[in-house]
Amino acid sequence: MKRAIAAVLVLALGAAACGEDEPSSPEGEGGSKTLTVYSSLPLQGAQRPQTTDMVKGIELALEQAGGKAGEFTIKYESLDDSTAQAGSWTPEATTANARKAAQDDSTALYIGEFNSGASAVSIPILNEGAIPQISPANTAVGLTSDEPGAAPGEPTKYYPTGERTYTRIVPKDTIQGAAVATLMKEDGCTRVQMTNDKEVYGAGLANNIEGAAEAVGLEIISNDAVDKNAPNYRSLAASAAGEGADCFIFSGITANNAVQLYKDFEAALPDAKLYGPDGVAEAGFFDPKEGGIPPEVADKVKLTVATLSPDEYPPGGQEFFDAFREKYDEPNPNPYAIYGYEAMRLALDAIERSGTGDKADILKALFETTDRESVLGTYSIDENGDTTLTDYGVYTVKDGELVFDRTIKAQTE
Repeated sequence: MKRAIAAVLVLALGAAACGEDEPSSPEGEGGSKTLTVYSSLPLQGAQRPQTTDMVKGIELALEQAGGKAGEFTIKYESLDDSTAQAGSWTPEATTANARKAAQDDSTALYIGEFNSGASAVSIPILNEGAIPQISPANTAVGLTSDEPGAAPGEPTKYYPTGERTYTRIVPKDTIQGAAVATLMKEDGCTRVQMTNDKEVYGAGLANNIEGAAEAVGLEIISNDAVDKNAPNYRSLAASAAGEGADCFIFSGITANNAVQLYKDFEAALPDAKLYGPDGVAEAGFFDPKEGGIPPEVADKVKLTVATLSPDEYPPGGQEFFDAFREKYDEPNPNPYAIYGYEAMRLALDAIERSGTGDKADILKALFETTDRESVLGTYSIDENGDTTLTDYGVYTVKDGELVFDRTIKAQTE
């Protein structure tokens, strides 16, 4: 979700060029060709509860398909792009994962990353290896386009071959920025203090929110980039109070000290409404048992997430939640579990439609996805790799869990 520096990209591209290919995969059952689908997600730290359910969704989709995509046998391997020490994704772990997939002759498709900053690292590596990629969670605009919210050089710098290999099944942040601004305006906000975590996702989304806020007549009094290692943010919060802020939003991810931010701003602005994007829509932020915000802060928070209530999805989506609950005995699956599921379903569909199982044909099939009737609803993948889905859900927090409030039909014009 989430600003990889140029040096990291250069390192990643150089790393992709070295190393020898792994041996070709063995034949599968009945002599069919075995192909590998990798996922790369942060399985440690604040995002662990969310990504663990995403992996479960991926595994459920493959199990329901009988481990096959057409005539091809599919092997799935889950990779971790985080470290225990960092508690979040790291460039080094992400680079290693992308290299592993790029050097494996059996690789058919790569599901990842969860964080946009991580995809800024992996996309160039996978692009040079011509590996089709599906992100179940990235929203940063610059990964696919140079629209408002993108940084200079984006997205061209991520595609050294000149061909697009990256797709995503969540709406980009031009949509989320409009949804957040619309929500705050509807809730009566007049003066909004915003902070961002300086990463690809957070800084880009903050720019989208600023643009959308201006369009609806909502004042953003400040957009401050914060230090994730700061012990507290009391001085910044006190300044916002002095400026008469009646609402606060953080554009970033939980791992970048989001809990401390919200605690300090709630203390300084006790009457203010608090908002957050999908980057903090995880148990590590909203559940006190996972180190999240306390109840008195949670009561004032609303989050925007590109997921809806189960009963808002088409019948296939509702069937997914029923199957997930039954298999994993989880009464309240994480909202992003369905995106892991659909990422694998789309991967299997593209592999089958390719006819050959060759990467070039899988990639062609992936970008030819049109009017796909999925658990998320009907969508297409456009020439940039973006989904045509636009709905965002608004969630509140109750007893350490997300509670669906309503759907926002984001308007970007």
